[in-house]
Amino acid sequence: MLRLDELHAYYGKSHVLHGVSLQVRPGEIVSLLGRNGSGRSTTAKAVMGLVDGRGSVKWQGEELLGRAPFDIARRGVGYVPESRDVFPTLTVQQNLRLGQKGGAGRTARPPRWRLDDTYRLFPRLKEREHTEAGLLSGGEQQMLTLCRTLMGDPDLVLIDEPTEGLAPRLVEQVAGFLRELQQRGVAVLLIEQKLTIALDVAQRCYVMGHGRIVFEGTPAVLRADAEVRREWLEV
Repeated sequence: MLRLDELHAYYGKSHVLHGVSLQVRPGEIVSLLGRNGSGRSTTAKAVMGLVDGRGSVKWQGEELLGRAPFDIARRGVGYVPESRDVFPTLTVQQNLRLGQKGGAGRTARPPRWRLDDTYRLFPRLKEREHTEAGLLSGGEQQMLTLCRTLMGDPDLVLIDEPTEGLAPRLVEQVAGFLRELQQRGVAVLLIEQKLTIALDVAQRCYVMGHGRIVFEGTPAVLRADAEVRREWLEV
C-alpha cells in the first residue's frame, strides 16, 4: 500500500533521513518508534510532500515524491501532525466539515466516516460541537484533529504522537480509535513515544535512530530484544 525505498530527506542543506525503507500493508497498524530527533516526524512529512526528499515513496504503486501535499491527501493519505493545527476561530463542527475532500483518481464508494461516527468515537466533541476550536483543551484539540482527518475518508493515516500530553483516560480512547480505524479497513502508520500503546495496537513496528531504520519486526520480537530497546528507545 505504502512503500518507502531508500528515502532521503533534507531541511535545506541538513540531511535528516539516510535511506529509510519501510512499508505499510492494507489494513494494518505499523508503529514507527525512536527517540526525539531520530527522524520519525520527518519521515511522515516526506511522505506528505512537506519536506524535500529523494529516493522513492510509492502509494498503491504510484510515486508520490514531487507531488503537492493536497494531491497526496486527495489520493487517500491522511495526516495528523503532532502540532494538531486546528482552525481556532471555527467551531468543532466547522473544523470537521473542512476535513471533507474529494478523491481524485480513487474508486467511488460510500464514505466510511460521517459526523455521527466521529461523535460516537469521541462524545466530548459532540458536547463541544458549537465551540470554537481555539477554546478547547489540548486533549479535545487532539480528538478534533484525529476526527477531522477521518472526514477526508483516507485509506491510510499517518499519525504523529497522538497521545502526547494526554491523560491516561484519553490515551485509552485514542487506542480504541486506532483499533476502530483498523476494523474499518484503514491502515495506520503510528509515530508514538509510549511503547505500551504502540506495541499493543501494532502488527509490526520499526525503530529509527539517526535517520535510519535500525529494527524491523513484530511487537513480540521487540519486547524480547532488550538490547535494541536500551540502545534506541530507552532514555
